[in-house]
Order: sequence, then C-alpha cells, then structure tokens
Amino acid sequence: MFTERENHLYGIFKFKDFAQAFAFMTEVALHAEKQDHHPDWSNVWNTVEIKLNTHSAGNIVTEKDHKLAKTIEKIFEKYAE
Repeated sequence: MFTERENHLYGIFKFKDFAQAFAFMTEVALHAEKQDHHPDWSNVWNTVEIKLNTHSAGNIVTEKDHKLAKTIEKIFEKYAE
C-alpha cells in the first residue's frame, strides 16, 4: 500500500466514514509512539494520507520507516471491507 517517492514512503487509506478513519489514526498513533516514529499525515473525512521518512537521518527513507509502514498496513487490514 505504501510506495516510495521523493524521499518518503507514501500511503493513502480510505474508510467508510470519518469515525473509522479517525479510529485507524488513533491506533496508528499508539504504535508510532511505541516505535518512536511519527508520521506526517492528514485526514479529510474518510481518507488518510501518510508520508514517512526519518528526519534524524536527513529526511530519507530508512528501515524505521519500512517498519512503521508494515505496522500501518497490518492495522489497515482490520478496516478494509
């Protein structure tokens, strides 16, 4: 679900409504905090866009980003219809 472009991993996730999108973001936030890695993201109604890169490594994609991306994709599977 994530693609690598312009020095970040990019993913777009669509949900049935805002509540589901927000629940997804809440769950992702808890895992991101545990991994000490925080996404650049936005939410408009049922769509969440996420960009990942490692700021401390010079804003490039690192293993830390790939790890969080895998976690996010696994979380999204629970919401996919």
